[in-house]
Amino acid sequence: MRLPLNFIFGCMLIFFVLTVAILSLFWTPHNYSELNISMKFAPPSWLHWLGTDQLGRDVVSQLMVAAQNSVQVALIAVFIGGAIGTILGLIASAIGGIVEDVIMRLADLGFAFPALLFAIMLAASLGPSLNNAIMAIAFINIPIFARVSRGSAKQIWQREYVAAAKAAGHTKFTISLDHVLPNIMAPIIVQATIEFAVAILAEAALSYLGLGAQPPQPSWGRMLAEAQTLMYLAPELAIYPGLCIIIAVIGFGLLGDGLRDITDPRLKGNK
Repeated sequence: MRLPLNFIFGCMLIFFVLTVAILSLFWTPHNYSELNISMKFAPPSWLHWLGTDQLGRDVVSQLMVAAQNSVQVALIAVFIGGAIGTILGLIASAIGGIVEDVIMRLADLGFAFPALLFAIMLAASLGPSLNNAIMAIAFINIPIFARVSRGSAKQIWQREYVAAAKAAGHTKFTISLDHVLPNIMAPIIVQATIEFAVAILAEAALSYLGLGAQPPQPSWGRMLAEAQTLMYLAPELAIYPGLCIIIAVIGFGLLGDGLRDITDPRLKGNK
């Protein structure tokens, strides 16, 4: 099978981001929080590959650890939001009636507010921290996955093998776990991949506003915030984290589009 180009390019970009994030767990060129005022705004060199910032901290080391934080936030937030949303979608499709109406109306209520704005409001209410940023991003993912899982599950409930399971006396809970959930995992995984990009962008926005990672923990968003007053003196300090955010978001976006092209037979037929 010939893989779509967007899937291949997405995998390459995400492989690079994940490699940097995992490598930062074991090694960075320097201590990311080490201050050296005498070396502030140092140009790129063999000692500091991308130079240093206004406090003499190594830029490469900060970018690497920030990649770790962004990937960690995205994975945990999307997993929590996806798990809760998928369970709610399965419950809505299995029970139906007033239960389905209540769950879907609550999901619609979540869609009524801009996701990023709602995450900012929630993080501000909970207090600035990386854990609270994770919870805020996870919360905005719940209605998305609830709607995707419910829509996909409703189609599965119409299949013959589900009718056969009903005739055999299986409960709705058993059917949901044994037949419905495995068959809706493809759209759930595609949606999760796309939401990774949204989560990384949301984490950067929250950290930019001071509601995400707190000093001395580095974050691409907070690096952008710190660099905004230095644009005329050292514009590269804003360019580097900005490029990292672009690479991660485009990578996950291309990967999600590629997975959708692979798993959706209707899209295959149009090509």
